[in-house]
Amino acid sequence: MSNRFETLLANRPFLMLDGATGTNLFQMGLMTGDAPEMWNFEHPEKIEQLHQSFVDAGSDIFLTNSFGGTRYRLKLHDAQDRVYEINREAARIARRVADKAEKAPGRTIVVAGSMGPTGELYEPLGPLTIADGADAFAEQARALADGGVDVLWIETMSSREEVAAAVKGAAVTGLPFVTTCSFDTNGRTMMGLTPAEFARFVHELDPKPAAYGANCGVGAPDLVLTIAQLSQAAAPGDIIIAKGNCGIPYYDAGKIRYNGTPELMADYARLVRDAGARLVGGCCGTSPEHLAAIRKSLDTHQPGERPSVETIVERIGPLTSAIAANLNAESPAGEGRRGRRRSAGSQPSF
Repeated sequence: MSNRFETLLANRPFLMLDGATGTNLFQMGLMTGDAPEMWNFEHPEKIEQLHQSFVDAGSDIFLTNSFGGTRYRLKLHDAQDRVYEINREAARIARRVADKAEKAPGRTIVVAGSMGPTGELYEPLGPLTIADGADAFAEQARALADGGVDVLWIETMSSREEVAAAVKGAAVTGLPFVTTCSFDTNGRTMMGLTPAEFARFVHELDPKPAAYGANCGVGAPDLVLTIAQLSQAAAPGDIIIAKGNCGIPYYDAGKIRYNGTPELMADYARLVRDAGARLVGGCCGTSPEHLAAIRKSLDTHQPGERPSVETIVERIGPLTSAIAANLNAESPAGEGRRGRRRSAGSQPSF
């Protein structure tokens, strides 16, 4: 039986992802400190509304409302015994929206089961073992699979240990899965992993993810640089994911907002395609309006040369000062100045 995700990957040059879950739910009334996952029962109509807004904006793939769905994260809300029902319901809500959208001629929508970090440290820095983490992720993954997701989406990871645990957990379902890290600490993950190290580590995993990349982080310019570094270290045929934040957050009238405009995110999308990404969307702060601009830019853009640091800064703004001061041999800047193109096989010709 064919899988929607694998079929689309095999037949399209790029796929557009969704935008922010948390940021948009806050705009819909979610309060700070509340678990978004509980809205799968308390306000399912709002979760459906959010998913539908992404579909309407042109997303080919959208994520379930289950980012904090492991027992470790749900324990913060005394819901650690409800892992199965919470995640299955998240998947069921998403599946309903996708199935409805697929009634339109030529439309195929992929439901991705979001699996975020546990929030725990792994041995030797903390108490969690890879086996314990894998058990928790497997519990979540089975529920998402039973609810009808097409692919498992391991996201916002920061350590090799947690990626390994999540992959072991996801693998029990037999579904395809992807994994992304957040490179939010001077160009590394919180646990010190660089983009190039992550790209190499992915090939040590068994089974291997169908795609990998970066999400969240700092701002759009930093994410573009990260994608260029991942692409430079990637093996031929690797599929890269880019899901960047919509600018930089700021407080306005008691709410967190992001300064990225639809025009900025449209150019971000063109740049990450040039950098080598085939799966492109937004993370924190990315609204349906931003996604509509991204969709239009992707549909009309023909990927070119991998962008240099100078090109990134010129088009969408400065890198964070820490990253700019710590650019090293992994930076694509030198190759970008020489106009080197991506290696054959990093992106299919369509």
